[in-house]
Amino acid sequence: MADSFLILAQAGAGGSPLGTFGFLAVLVAIMYFVMIRPQQKQLKEHRNLLAGLKKGDDVVTSGGILGRIHQVDDSTVTLEIASGVRVRVLKTAVSAKGTVPVAGAPAAAPAEKKEEK
Repeated sequence: MADSFLILAQAGAGGSPLGTFGFLAVLVAIMYFVMIRPQQKQLKEHRNLLAGLKKGDDVVTSGGILGRIHQVDDSTVTLEIASGVRVRVLKTAVSAKGTVPVAGAPAAAPAEKKEEK
């Protein structure tokens, strides 16, 4: 049994360097398309989100604070999180724009199904 492992090890060790290089190139390509490219796309979308912030937009910060933009500066945003309560956060802390459903809040009524006769 030990002889069969020795034979398999010797057969695998004599592979061509071109095959090894090709295997490494395929691994790098897979890593690019699985990890690097999606991260770059997400970063580009976040930059576009930050560039499009304006007064009156509803946003969510990375800390989970929901608020409406009261003022936009170069690097900060002033959010109104309650009536008369304003906080300043970094622009980079804004993670989403638009109305976000809050847990525990009543959901929209589902559309009624019409009965077929």
